[in-house]
Amino acid sequence: MNEGMNMSEHYYTAAPASAHDERRRSVRALGVTMEFITDAGVFSRGKLDAGTRALLEALPPLSGRVLDLGCGWGALGGVLAKKWADVHFVLTDVNERAAALAERNLRMNGLTNFEVVHGDGFAAVEGKFDWIVTNPPIRAGKEVIYGLFAEAKDYLVPGGTLALVIRTKQGAKSAESYLRGLYEHVETLDVSGGYRVFTARDSRPLIIFGNDPKT
Repeated sequence: MNEGMNMSEHYYTAAPASAHDERRRSVRALGVTMEFITDAGVFSRGKLDAGTRALLEALPPLSGRVLDLGCGWGALGGVLAKKWADVHFVLTDVNERAAALAERNLRMNGLTNFEVVHGDGFAAVEGKFDWIVTNPPIRAGKEVIYGLFAEAKDYLVPGGTLALVIRTKQGAKSAESYLRGLYEHVETLDVSGGYRVFTARDSRPLIIFGNDPKT
């Protein structure tokens, strides 16, 4: 169980009942350093999760519009937003306490290239994205996370990319097989520290220039 949670809730609980216990954490990744406030009732409140770090370090340069799906207290989206200042980030989480912390943390670090929305999965998300990045809530079960992987297709621009990290012993190989049934291209970016980082995307549609032969 995550530190600071009571026995009846998980980090994907919509409205945590745990008593507040805020703490300040310093995170250094991708050559940037940020300060974050964490609290009871949220995922990995004690430190930057190893899976999140693996995802951060494996990602190529980002561009366009990026969704951090299941943002927690903002570590993934925050570091990426500071690293890629010309990219717009949307962060979302089902946990209202986590979403509020993400908003607070990114503003505390002087970032403006982002917005935070509170909702379950894609419920509060609008528009399409060049990238969707996620450290999915494995403990919520395959039905939930596989549903997110499938729904992500509707929120990606043509040729857009889903990037995710899964602990190897928590079903990474089966998740990879599922992704291959959904997307045309699935690539393993990194295998280290007990985690696997994947990207999944469909091909960009072919654009044919010239006159329409029917006209």
